[in-house]
Amino acid sequence: MKVELFGNGRTGNLIPIPGSREVTHAFVPDALPPKWEWPTELWPILLEAHKALASLDGTGKHLPNASLIFRPLQNREAQKSSSLEGTYTEPKQQALFELDPKYGTSAEDPINAQREMFNYRQALRYRKDSRDTLPISLRLIRDLHRILMDGVRGSDKRPGEFRKHQNQIGRPARFVPPPPGPMAGLLDNLEQYLHAESRYDSLVDAFLVHYQFEAIHPFMDGNGRVGRLLLAILIEEWCTLSGQWLYMSSYFDANKDAYMDLLFRVSSEGAWIPWIRFCLEGVIQSAEDTQKRCERLVSLHRDFHERLRKGAGSVRLSAIVDDLFVHPVAVVTHVASQQRVTYPTARADLKRLEKAGILRFLEGGPQIAYFCPQIFEITFAD
Repeated sequence: MKVELFGNGRTGNLIPIPGSREVTHAFVPDALPPKWEWPTELWPILLEAHKALASLDGTGKHLPNASLIFRPLQNREAQKSSSLEGTYTEPKQQALFELDPKYGTSAEDPINAQREMFNYRQALRYRKDSRDTLPISLRLIRDLHRILMDGVRGSDKRPGEFRKHQNQIGRPARFVPPPPGPMAGLLDNLEQYLHAESRYDSLVDAFLVHYQFEAIHPFMDGNGRVGRLLLAILIEEWCTLSGQWLYMSSYFDANKDAYMDLLFRVSSEGAWIPWIRFCLEGVIQSAEDTQKRCERLVSLHRDFHERLRKGAGSVRLSAIVDDLFVHPVAVVTHVASQQRVTYPTARADLKRLEKAGILRFLEGGPQIAYFCPQIFEITFAD
């Protein structure tokens, strides 16, 4: 970490790390709230961000079956968040893995990447199940980390437990977060801020917390993924959305260099305005993009059922089509089990959907399977 980049406007203190050959200093961020006054110049973009978010939420509220749309959005978020960490998987193979999740047998096993994204989706769903019994808190953050790190790289680094050793971001270090001693007090302060009344604005507070969490970096591994999960949760609950509609990982991934640079500049220069502006612009772009994807998915769902009505449709085929929006890959054995029909009947059903232009045969898979190209295109295309 280049200590000379930290000027008088820095939002914390540099403290020496004795006995370390790799790094000489760590950065200890100031406690929340920051010593920063809200600038009037950000009002227009804040209002625009809330307007875009309200429009997206309005679309979500009026969907005939919102649950069919959530899963594609979560699949995209899992892929983009993992992409920020340098982990990539092929979407169709990832969808197959979702139907039959496994653990890797070694550190080099390619299944590990698929397991990482599977865990991310599990963590998103965990919050929905725990919302009535568990407030946004350090306990929730630890639970998210435990789920994320289950059986993947870093799973040997105390999943669900805050670190007891020094860590760093990058080698050589781009940033060195606080040692465990001062980190404990900062985490207590973070939890107090999570429970306090809004000081600025719900969106602004969410991005202040996101910065603070990343600056503290409380786990030995997985901090970025936990931070982005927490951000999605804060935006949903603090902005009182009807569901978890907005995710920021796609925007952060598309602007990765700016994202990393602006986080660092808050620490080194106190550059809050550029950071908040960047995030609010991301809300606008992400909300508008997500709204278009939702509308396309709803239209596609309607089109599929219209095709079935015009052809030799059935209640069973309709159920299979609905399930495609949850699992856009259909394996014959899985469909037979789910629909309680024989293997030949399930395969005949999938071939009928193929003939209707809804499915396409998936080449090279371990089992006979089909996929829905339109859902993949809407979900994952940039």
